[in-house]
Amino acid sequence: MPGNTEPKSAEPVIADANRAVRQRFAFDDTQDLEDARRGFMGTASDNLIRSPDGSTVWDLGAYGFLDQDCPDTANPSLWRQSRLAADHGLFEVVEGIYQVRGFDLSNMTLVEGERGVFVIDPLLCAETAAAALALYRAHRGDRPVTGVLYTHSHADHFGGVRGVVPDGEAARSLPVLAPEGFLDHAVSENVYAGTAMNRRATYMYGAALPKGERGQIGTGLGQTISTGAVGLIPPTVHIARTGQTETIDGIRMVFQLTPGTEAPAELNIHFPDHAALCMAENATHNLHNLLTLRGAQVRDPRNWARYLTESIGLFVDGSDVAFASHHWPVWGRERVLSYLSEQRDLYAYLHDQTLRMLNQGLTAPEVAEVIKMPPALERAWHTHGYYGSVNHNAKAVYQRYLGWFDGNPARLWQHPPVEAARRYVEFMGGADEVLGRARQCYADGDFRWVVQVVDHVLFTDPDNAQARELQADALEQLGYGSENGTWRNFFLTGALELRKGPVGTPTSTVAADLLSALTLEQLFDSLAVRVNGPRSWETEIAIRWNLKAAAPITLQLRNGVLTQVTGVSPAAADPDVEIALDEAALRAVLVGAITPDELAERAGVEVTGDLGKLTELLGFLTDPDPDFAIVTP
Repeated sequence: MPGNTEPKSAEPVIADANRAVRQRFAFDDTQDLEDARRGFMGTASDNLIRSPDGSTVWDLGAYGFLDQDCPDTANPSLWRQSRLAADHGLFEVVEGIYQVRGFDLSNMTLVEGERGVFVIDPLLCAETAAAALALYRAHRGDRPVTGVLYTHSHADHFGGVRGVVPDGEAARSLPVLAPEGFLDHAVSENVYAGTAMNRRATYMYGAALPKGERGQIGTGLGQTISTGAVGLIPPTVHIARTGQTETIDGIRMVFQLTPGTEAPAELNIHFPDHAALCMAENATHNLHNLLTLRGAQVRDPRNWARYLTESIGLFVDGSDVAFASHHWPVWGRERVLSYLSEQRDLYAYLHDQTLRMLNQGLTAPEVAEVIKMPPALERAWHTHGYYGSVNHNAKAVYQRYLGWFDGNPARLWQHPPVEAARRYVEFMGGADEVLGRARQCYADGDFRWVVQVVDHVLFTDPDNAQARELQADALEQLGYGSENGTWRNFFLTGALELRKGPVGTPTSTVAADLLSALTLEQLFDSLAVRVNGPRSWETEIAIRWNLKAAAPITLQLRNGVLTQVTGVSPAAADPDVEIALDEAALRAVLVGAITPDELAERAGVEVTGDLGKLTELLGFLTDPDPDFAIVTP
């Protein structure tokens, strides 16, 4: 490890580039500042939100340093955005609609009804959600929660529901609204690839970085993610079509379904009695991700733009304010129209121009390097790439249509990173020669090339202290210059791990509530992706689960593939063991809460055949690694 592990100053080329940003954009435009602070009613007296064990899950005061002038170690545009997003407290949107902002990555919206308050998007964890509800009640009275709505299937919009909904009979009778398909996407995204996504989210949100001018200053969409208890209460009311209306506690709502936009299952909401429009996460004060850096399915900017056009046609004439599940509202009908129109044009332009250029033969990196946004869009602060970037979104559009391969056969069967790195370094004259040339590039301010070439040295020799130090320094400079919050966090977290070692994965969304919400089919699928295929190539096992009041399910391992077959079918192999049980017992053994031997001893469980086959099958499952290497092999 290098001797100096602390962040360094901005190099002159980065400091100059950041100063140039101030001359390029209208920093004297204060409209966003006025909007972000409009309707402020107060905030919590205690900055720290704690878990039951006393650990801090959110610190409201952590971003106080943003009140100072932007230093050379941050892009002034990102600093401005982070300062706006850091404002925390209870805000009135219009009479009867309130938001708690700055208590988590997302906003909680509260709509007052005839008997209580209807909660929209209860943040990421129970602790921050409970604190947000307490702040609302301190200013608006101790109103009961009369309903909950999840606008879409990302955890920062449902994970805190246990903090606003009490246990017991009241919770069981409470209406919980969500778009059709919500539950399937909410649990599958956070379980199937959840470990890898959470590890990469550590980089994306800068969860392990110190807060400060040389560390984490935000993500562009909000500040960061909280670290408390994630939960889920399944929806009881499904929004299945655009135009569907629901009235909860006297609150009239008209819905627009927007599947495949920012989330696979998402909706917008119009409140006709308040002349207010909730845009969920489909229109926020930044360019959003078409492919989030933590990993997800590629989103469809063509449909995203079309749904925004539909939103304008359906709701703008009846809306005096538009607000979302992140950032601050926009007031005034003409401003709402302009805002939504520019957001629409943003995604449409990215889609259409990427398609135009790929049809001219440009590859994804080439499109990303040359695509420029129209001047009118670039002048609008809310279209800047603070969270998604033009660069990686253009690559996402390319991937959506053409995949990873650019058509050049020279790139069809390339060596994996370690093998390629070893060959590159050898061709370039060895590690010392590469590092010598890279140091000159660093001095010249060519940090992009430094990280690209030194990466080969690291993947050849991850313990090379000089390579680690130079790579960390170059990544740090790229972070200091980035307007995109998630890029900054990726660069700086990479530097942190190179200097100090693995930081782990502070937050996981693979929570008990999400596992319990999996269907049995999804639960079996989550096991199938953990099977060690090569180890089980020569093994054939069949387990038949005879469920009470349900068709039998045969789980069979063959050719390294775990398959499930429901009912009596030629596709179902003859079982090695049959187990009669209820669904609760089946779930317990599949998630590892009990062993096969403990299962056999449970009341009501009957085993016929060789129970050892179940133990053998479970032995082929591998555990995900939440701390896998990213910047080293």
